[in-house]
Amino acid sequence: MAKEKKRVQKKHTRRVLNAFCPFCKEKVAPSYKEADLASKFVNDRGRIVSRFRSGICARHQRLLTREIKRARFLALIPFSVKVS
Repeated sequence: MAKEKKRVQKKHTRRVLNAFCPFCKEKVAPSYKEADLASKFVNDRGRIVSRFRSGICARHQRLLTREIKRARFLALIPFSVKVS
């Protein structure tokens, strides 16, 4: 009988690119009216960036997600990228 090898699972560590929340730092809340600020947290494919990548705290990430969706509905931010 052959010995079974134990699989060692590697722990995935996520590196936060920004270690601070810009909304907490400036003591402001995200708003759909500031489309240029909200578009910084949307990647080139039109997806909302995760909070691990953006460095936003959980509270402001929830608010930002809601405001980005409102801005999309009002056509201030596009839903997706144009296909050429």
